Amino acid sequence: MQRNLWAPWRIAYLEELDSRSKVASAGAPIASGEVDFLASYWAAPAEDERNLVVHRDEQGIILLNRFPYANGHLLVALGEARPTLLEYDPSQRAAFWRLVDLAMRLVDHTLRPQGINMGINIGRAAGAGLPQHAHAHVVPRWVGDTNFLSVIGEVRLIPETLESMAVKFRRAVASLGSGE
Repeated sequence: MQRNLWAPWRIAYLEELDSRSKVASAGAPIASGEVDFLASYWAAPAEDERNLVVHRDEQGIILLNRFPYANGHLLVALGEARPTLLEYDPSQRAAFWRLVDLAMRLVDHTLRPQGINMGINIGRAAGAGLPQHAHAHVVPRWVGDTNFLSVIGEVRLIPETLESMAVKFRRAVASLGSGE
């Protein structure tokens, strides 16, 4: 008997793939309709809950990725959009790394994963989905979390809603503090 794994939130990502694939190189213009959602979220602090922002300070934000690789996948970005980290001044880069550190502590404290991937993709050629706004990914990992579903079915199993995960991370921010 065939069984279905329903992941209706993935359709938004799949529908975006076509417009993103039209951009062939790092120097190409932004695809029509592509928006710097990080800058939009930064400019709308009143919408933090809806935008899944779990922490905000005077320099940047930490938020849940709407298209996660794993449960609890966070994004870290400064409010000011720049395409590479080297385009920020040293104090801004220090603020960015403080936010990355906090995101890693949040993941560890909240989920107790067996590992964490942390990465930054600079430019389209390196895999950046939003090349005009440098950001980091903090992804909790567990042995066996990549299995036949993601390898053969090209589907990731995320066991918890983004909204409930955001609540857990916000509680962790409250208990851990911002680390400053």
